[in-house]
Order: sequence, then C-alpha cells, then structure tokens
Amino acid sequence: MKRRLIKLIWNMRGATAVEYGLIVALIVIVAVVGIQALGGSSASIWGNIANKASDVMPNE
Repeated sequence: MKRRLIKLIWNMRGATAVEYGLIVALIVIVAVVGIQALGGSSASIWGNIANKASDVMPNE
C-alpha cells in the first residue's frame, strides 16, 4: 500500500494534463476576448459601409 501511495504521489501524468488544460483554457479566454474586441469594431465598420452603400444606391 505504501509503495502505491508513493508511486501515485510521484506520478507526473496527471499534473501534466492539468497544466495543459490550464494552458488551453488561457488560450480560449484570450481568443474570446480578442474576438469580442474585433466584433465590436467591425460592426461599426460594416454599419458605415451599409450607410454609404444606401446613399449611393437609389431607393425604389
């Protein structure tokens, strides 16, 4: 039993999986924040384009 406990404590596979999980979670958070920031600015750009296109296009 003591040998199993020592083996479990020194097992690094679980710790590595947790570290990779944290890295992936951090990357996802950064990606979501970046997409939200770009989404807000691109919405105003597309709105401006739509307004200018409606000024040029004749209304029927």
